[in-house]
Amino acid sequence: MADATVQRRLAAILAADVAGFSALMERDEEGTYARIGTLRREVIEPRLTDHQGRLVKTTGDGFLVEFASPIAALRCALAIQSDLTDPGGLRLRIGLNLGDVIIETDGDVYGEGVNVAARLEALADPGGILISGKIYGEVEGKVHAYFEDMGEKQVKNIARPVRIYAVRLHPVSTSALPSAGKLFSPLQLPDKPSIAVLPFDNMSGDPEQGYFADGITEDIITTLSYISSLFVIARNSCFVYKGKARDLRQVGQELGVRYILEGSVRRSADRIRITAQLIDANSGSHLWADRYDRLLADVFDIQDELTKEIVTALRVVLTQEEGARVWHRSTDSISAWGDAVRGFDHIWRGTAADMTAARQYLISAIRHDPRYAKAVTMLALTHYFDVRFSYTTEIEAAQRQFIELTDRALALDPHEPYAIGMKANVLIFEGRFDEAVHQAKRALAISPSDAFLLLLTARVFINGEQSAEGEQTIRSAMRLNPFYPVNYLAVLGDALVHQGKTSEALEAFCELVRRNPNYISAHLHLAGLYSEAGKLEIARQEIAEVLRINPSYRVSMAGSFYLSSDKSRKQAFLDALRTAGLPE
Repeated sequence: MADATVQRRLAAILAADVAGFSALMERDEEGTYARIGTLRREVIEPRLTDHQGRLVKTTGDGFLVEFASPIAALRCALAIQSDLTDPGGLRLRIGLNLGDVIIETDGDVYGEGVNVAARLEALADPGGILISGKIYGEVEGKVHAYFEDMGEKQVKNIARPVRIYAVRLHPVSTSALPSAGKLFSPLQLPDKPSIAVLPFDNMSGDPEQGYFADGITEDIITTLSYISSLFVIARNSCFVYKGKARDLRQVGQELGVRYILEGSVRRSADRIRITAQLIDANSGSHLWADRYDRLLADVFDIQDELTKEIVTALRVVLTQEEGARVWHRSTDSISAWGDAVRGFDHIWRGTAADMTAARQYLISAIRHDPRYAKAVTMLALTHYFDVRFSYTTEIEAAQRQFIELTDRALALDPHEPYAIGMKANVLIFEGRFDEAVHQAKRALAISPSDAFLLLLTARVFINGEQSAEGEQTIRSAMRLNPFYPVNYLAVLGDALVHQGKTSEALEAFCELVRRNPNYISAHLHLAGLYSEAGKLEIARQEIAEVLRINPSYRVSMAGSFYLSSDKSRKQAFLDALRTAGLPE
């Protein structure tokens, strides 16, 4: 007879462990123990709180969690794995099962529901998630994930075969996403000299001087991006390696480049020492190396000399227009430049608070040199980001500042590519789509290998209903920036939507919300796509996510972000959102 005092309930069980734990402990016992502690505090526990999971117990290298909802369990598993993308970091294997479990008085759980989850975890790849057919039946069509049916498997100590599904963090078919999205797979080399400029090391002994080394690195990347016969990896991807030990051959494979420039900066009073070396990442051989011991005031001359050495070593021939741009200086003021590079660093971090901090530095830079066109351009960019990502409630004022500063920058330097690219976006806001496309092409002609500029202009092509060119442009940006941020996926998805490539667009937007669940425009696009396809239940879930992020979001707000020269397309999008339940 069954014991009536035994407590049972249906639960979704998540079992996880650290892949390769024994080997990690053998190599570095104390370090591994500390890393696992950090993993639990900074990733596991916050994610369990976010998804209402109950931590049942931990082991040396793993943990067991109970959820009331299979959907919450899978979303938690996806969130945990998405947090663990550092190639040198710990990797988890996760198994999920839904089943009846026995609850002990101390809170521990037992039963086949637990055993199957543990067996699935043992079968999962490092970084992977396996779920049972019972979980799949509850979550399919309700969670933004991709499932591969692995068939029925006989697992240890379980009498009946278990239907297993692998949950992919990326679509099983990756046709929508460029190969650069597979961050750590070797990329094909371009058909022209390709180079990554890794962050120069700060050797000054003062961490506060780090901005100086970063500024030199960024200036070199920007200058090389003006050269059409070079392929130059974006700052964002280069700075992934800042402060890390690096195998240059591996870096070359991860970024898909043949050549790597690395160096160091030591600043002391009014003196500066810069060392640099250009390396063939395939062979590891040095093509060129040099050291510069100069006065601080000579820093811009040193950058020019570095550029000349790179161009000579790679046998690159500059056109007359490229030469004029490459050797052009936006400022000769060290003080202005120092403040500006601090501001640039905040801009690329990308938060609302960083835009405020960036403005303080850039305004100071402009005080030092009122004709510093690049600083004025980047100041305009902070207001553009405020408008684009709703970082301020004063949208009209921010847009006015964006327009005025863009025009001011162009008056100072009519050939500043970011200013031209932003002017193209101004023209989009004003509904002058043909002029906007013309300006976008003009900007790319000046700086064809700048990933951010490609991103900026891709939006213009899409809004101007040249979506095929927009797709090609954003894919080029992704290849130049293999560690691209999520807003690249938003632009790619938009380009695919405009071309009617619905399934590929869904892949891009689902990947975006997996990486950033609070990206409103992605949820809006998904809601529109599902609504138009008649999948209203899923469309309504997307609108629920929009209102979770911003309870006051309305159709009129969606209309202000969706810019297109095709008014019927915009109307269809807004109607689809209304059908999905977005309030007026």
